[in-house]
Amino acid sequence: MPPGRDGRPRVPPRWFVRAAWSVHRAVYRMTLGRLGLWRAREQRWGTLRLMTVGRRSGRERGVILGYVDDGANLVTMAMNGWASGEPAWWLNLQAHPDATVALADGSRPVRARAAVGDERARLWSRWREIEPNLDAYAALRSSETAIVVLEPRSGP
Repeated sequence: MPPGRDGRPRVPPRWFVRAAWSVHRAVYRMTLGRLGLWRAREQRWGTLRLMTVGRRSGRERGVILGYVDDGANLVTMAMNGWASGEPAWWLNLQAHPDATVALADGSRPVRARAAVGDERARLWSRWREIEPNLDAYAALRSSETAIVVLEPRSGP
């Protein structure tokens, strides 16, 4: 999206972002998972469905996220649609790091953690290869955007 008059990147209104993700989830549900998820490629992010445990409710919660591959790990950003505040799924993972992801080619159990230091810088750079305006979008947030690493784990 081209920058606004003030030079800052423009993002769609919050209602539009929420509506777009709601439609995406609805397509996924209505097609019983046949549509809505795709694999990440070298210069394109993929989508996954993350199932977490609610930090307050203890109930299963699902969200569809963009990701990139990093070896056996899946990497996403806790960006909350570039709005301030942490997304609920990231808060849930901080309380209960064991989760499950559904990918276009199957499901797997994962354990979540935040990337830090050199690893964070390397993974941020990987995302920047796909989205050249990443730094400008991140500057719209009042806090640093967490890079979340989803590592494979054995068992349910």
